Amino acid sequence: MDLSTILPVAEFSEWSTLALAWLVKNGLRLPVAIIIFLLGRWVAKLIGEGVSRIAGRGHADQLLANFLSGVTYYTLLTAVGIAALAHLGVNVTSLIAVFGAAGLAVGLALKDSLSNFASGVMLVVFRPFKVGDYVLGAGVAGTVERLTIFNTIMVTPDNQRIIIPNSMLMGDVITNVTANPIRRIDFTFGIAYDDDIDKAKDVVWKTLAKESRILDDPETVVAVHTLGDSSVNLVVRPWVKTEEYWSTYWALMEAIKKAFDAEGITIPFPQRDVHLYPQGEAQPAKQ
Repeated sequence: MDLSTILPVAEFSEWSTLALAWLVKNGLRLPVAIIIFLLGRWVAKLIGEGVSRIAGRGHADQLLANFLSGVTYYTLLTAVGIAALAHLGVNVTSLIAVFGAAGLAVGLALKDSLSNFASGVMLVVFRPFKVGDYVLGAGVAGTVERLTIFNTIMVTPDNQRIIIPNSMLMGDVITNVTANPIRRIDFTFGIAYDDDIDKAKDVVWKTLAKESRILDDPETVVAVHTLGDSSVNLVVRPWVKTEEYWSTYWALMEAIKKAFDAEGITIPFPQRDVHLYPQGEAQPAKQ
């Protein structure tokens, strides 16, 4: 595209003259400025990684280490960019003043990014979770892999990676499933109304006694919970270590079902009485 068809000839000639003069004056500085930026970016990356390692040696939370590393990298990268522009002869002081004057407009344009950054700071300060925790929040669930200055990265149990903006996570209810060392397993088993309740509870207790992963403290609860439409519902609530929750859950579910079958205790299906009347026969009036 010929720029002379867009700009007036005089104005195009003036711009061409200014560009040529700038290249003559600063042409030799341009390669050096590029080298400054590339080398500075590499150094900024090394320093950011160094901050992460130092924080790790100080036994800081990995979440905090990753966040500090990211903030350090982007801060140094901004300084390197300013240094490269200064080497090209750009009036950095005036440039900073212009950026300051335009800060409000930039803030409005990047309000979502700034919100994510602020939320990332809040997550680091209050630490509702750490790397490796299984968390429910922002409508998703997964194991926390990394916290960046804008996003939180999680991995689902089926190995999908989810990237959540920090503001969405901070603005929602966060459930940290693995924060505490022990958890309670909640079972509900329905038995038939004709079955012996004491016998059913005894079968459950004997089955629980065979499971070594169940903790003695807090105490396990086995009790009649509700009288349902089709069954008497027993609650079984043992406590286990958090990392053994699902393995114990599945093992007990199978073991109690087999024990009920062996002792002739019925787990009834939902039942409903249906009365059929011949066509044309009057139906009894409702009371």
